[in-house]
Amino acid sequence: MGPLDVGAILLLLAALIGFVNQVYVGIPRGIALLLGALAIALLFGITDHVLHVDLVARIRLRLEGAALGRLLLDGALAFLLFAASLHVDLGQLRRNAAIIATLATFSVILATIIFGTAIWGATRAAGLPIPLGWALVAGAILAPTDAVVVESLLRPLRLPPALKAAVSGESLFNDGAGVALFLIMLSLAQGAQDVVGHGRVALALLREIAGGLVLGAACGWVASLAMRRAAESAICLLISLALVLGTYRVALEFGISGPIAVVAAGLVVGRHAPAFMRDLAAEDQPSELVAFWSLVDELLNALLFLFMGFQVLAVERTHVRLLPVLIAIPAALLARFVSVAVPLLLIRGRAAPPRSIALLTWAGLRGGISVALALNLPDSPWRDQLLAICYGVVLFTVVVQGLSMKRVTRLLYGHLEPTPAGD
Repeated sequence: MGPLDVGAILLLLAALIGFVNQVYVGIPRGIALLLGALAIALLFGITDHVLHVDLVARIRLRLEGAALGRLLLDGALAFLLFAASLHVDLGQLRRNAAIIATLATFSVILATIIFGTAIWGATRAAGLPIPLGWALVAGAILAPTDAVVVESLLRPLRLPPALKAAVSGESLFNDGAGVALFLIMLSLAQGAQDVVGHGRVALALLREIAGGLVLGAACGWVASLAMRRAAESAICLLISLALVLGTYRVALEFGISGPIAVVAAGLVVGRHAPAFMRDLAAEDQPSELVAFWSLVDELLNALLFLFMGFQVLAVERTHVRLLPVLIAIPAALLARFVSVAVPLLLIRGRAAPPRSIALLTWAGLRGGISVALALNLPDSPWRDQLLAICYGVVLFTVVVQGLSMKRVTRLLYGHLEPTPAGD
């Protein structure tokens, strides 16, 4: 069973779960898809136990054979990040550039160290000690927040523009830092000696981030000029598709951050393209470019959440201890709180609003990028335990924090009217 077969099954299940949720339940669509996939995975496990058919083992082999981890990391996430970046206010990003840059770099490193150290201690307490290097790999996997999940939850809420820009901007840009840090920590865990010290980590992150920004902005500017010159909706859509895949692949070839390059390209196109694309659309309709990428966003989001739910089947439970997974959840919250509070206090001092720190902490949802990185863990004696820890944190943040996001925002800010169109 290849990626297309798995994709077809996921689309069918996404349509079914989405319909049931829309008609009977009414929770956020992504969370409904994740919970639906978990329910189906649980049903498979019960069927295995009752009928002894090894259904879970067969599905696990299919998932591993489809190489969906690489497909997700090298393909789907590029489209999702581009679609999310089209909705971000570039002006607000500029006004909050210092905070966003700090949260997307320093906070990622700090969260990796705190969470990795906690996991190292938790696994030792559980009698299945994981080397510190591999624990830090788990920290790097779970350090970046998920732009897609955060954007979909915060979009309808009326929050202070600066805070909303900080949350969205951080989640868009910390993916690149997270991927770079994951590769560094993975090399360190596998015995490399030349990846840390003498500022190598800082230089690697600087190269990844700065290179991605320059490449993405340049490609986005060229694409915007081409769209303006073409002045034809179909050609503009083709240009945008080529921009995403082309920019991402070129970034990887040059050893710089593909996610950041795609985000930068999306920000530039989102800034310049809508003005002339609206001229090609009817007065009462959004431009075809915006409508197309909104549809892509919805479809890939559905597949991503469903895929995350089914990934619990990829873990061989006989090799997993439950205690480290349970400890990982509060450890992830603590790491997120410290990695948010310290930079804000350093930048703003006593002027840093406690409720902004609280919301940034609770809005630190992990999702697709963490799952993609976890799936690319190489074989090792600790792989299944690390997968269980990563999936446990992802599921908690998406389901528990995601479902309670509106209530937490109401407690902190008190006004949750949906943002009017065009506001």
